[in-house]
Amino acid sequence: MKSLFDESTYSEVQDRINKVESNRPPLWGKMTAAQMFSHTVIPFEVVLEKKPPVGKPNFLIKLLFKKMMYNDRLFRKNMPTPKPFRIEEDKDFDEEKDNLIEVLNEVYGQRDRKKWLKHPMFGEFTSEQTGKMLYKHLDHHLRQFDV
Repeated sequence: MKSLFDESTYSEVQDRINKVESNRPPLWGKMTAAQMFSHTVIPFEVVLEKKPPVGKPNFLIKLLFKKMMYNDRLFRKNMPTPKPFRIEEDKDFDEEKDNLIEVLNEVYGQRDRKKWLKHPMFGEFTSEQTGKMLYKHLDHHLRQFDV
């Protein structure tokens, strides 16, 4: 899995974000492009400790799903979005796009950081795993909008 902490991947993701069109319908799911941008900001804000993490420790979930967060398998289409991460209200496309680019730049600027916030459900992630996890989620939603 690619990592947002890799310079070429970081540049590629910026280009892909800039190719998303405000009126483009998703290939799957119900979110608009603006809602998708708003939704994808959340994990960045959590790892930057700007937003509190959501979830409770659960050994079974950690055991079964932690590797899924950063392995090479793509997330399935139409997976249900956990309630705290749903964006149902209308959003401004340009504002949300700018927010995403801002947190992307901030996380990339901290790519050499050794310790990241402990995930409430999955525990510790290495820096490498954090970069892959953030990429995997963002990639999933950029593919949702065909970029």
